[in-house]
Amino acid sequence: MTYKFQARLNSEWVLEKPSGAVFALGEILRLLAAIDAMGHIAGACRSCGISYRHAWGLLRHAEKEFGMALLETSRRQGSKLTDFARHLLWANRRMDARLTPMLESMASELQEELESLYPESRPRLRLHASHGFAVEGLMQMANDQEMSPVELRYRTAFEALASLNRGECDLAGFQVPAGEFEEAILGHYSPWLDDERHCLIYLAQRDTGMFVQPGNPKQIHTVADLVKPGVRFVNRQVGSSTRLLVGLMLERLGIDTRRIQGYDSSEFTHMAIAAHIASGMADAGIGVETAAWRCGLDFIPLAKERYFFAVQRDSLDAPLMRQLLGLLDSEAYRHYVSQLVGYDAANIGKVLGLQQAFGIAAGRAARV
Repeated sequence: MTYKFQARLNSEWVLEKPSGAVFALGEILRLLAAIDAMGHIAGACRSCGISYRHAWGLLRHAEKEFGMALLETSRRQGSKLTDFARHLLWANRRMDARLTPMLESMASELQEELESLYPESRPRLRLHASHGFAVEGLMQMANDQEMSPVELRYRTAFEALASLNRGECDLAGFQVPAGEFEEAILGHYSPWLDDERHCLIYLAQRDTGMFVQPGNPKQIHTVADLVKPGVRFVNRQVGSSTRLLVGLMLERLGIDTRRIQGYDSSEFTHMAIAAHIASGMADAGIGVETAAWRCGLDFIPLAKERYFFAVQRDSLDAPLMRQLLGLLDSEAYRHYVSQLVGYDAANIGKVLGLQQAFGIAAGRAARV
């Protein structure tokens, strides 16, 4: 007998009253998000699979609980969210963006534990990688196709590569910017990469840059503009490759990070950075273009990054690894990545040595 279920963990925002009664916001937040996307309640009801009457009941109950209006309606312009409702929705989006990687990692751990209780537990691949859209899609397809399970742990690139060297994972995800910062970034990774023991599986190239408010009201065009008075920055967490890249860019310009308002603040995903800015809590942040597009932000390109999985060379012919390589090479996955804004799907799944991938920069970085 084998375990046939897929573990899922979801977050839900619940407000508790002084009396101890609770007000669960999950359904009303889904409805508000649909109204925001559709522009009218009827379409939102169809999207959420609820009746028009039930939707109005949810709205009226929520407005009573909050003591605030959630919708502005007119016959000509349909329905739109009030400022209060928009801030409520963005607060929920920030929460989801922060918690999703943690919950997905915990669900993977729970899945592994449950399967181990059955006598015929399946072998699995262990993937450690930072949260990203191409990795997210790969996991979804692996689960949908009922492949041998992929156990996911979200880690920074440095943590993932260290785990690979300790034998704690089979694939370690990391990204490297093309151009002037490639060698410096490789120098930071070099303690964990060895061309004789490791090879790389190419995942995708993605555009990384600054997220700013629509219309760019603070006139932010380069990282040098982060020191402008009144510009609030939101950074990635300590140890992340994105934060390292930002630091190198500022160092190249001779800018002291202490001059940047919010440099020591942090978020753990590209979507969390975008949601932070879209909700008005910051003016600029750095991440991949997909997140900016999904949150309706303007995007200023800074670098093209190539994303790889590092693996042990002697693991390439293992059946589970061949199965994953087959998924990477599938038309379905190539199409998925090609639809991500700012991603280039060319060469997905190509296996490379470090010298093949980075040329002379690999040798120089190894000597740093």
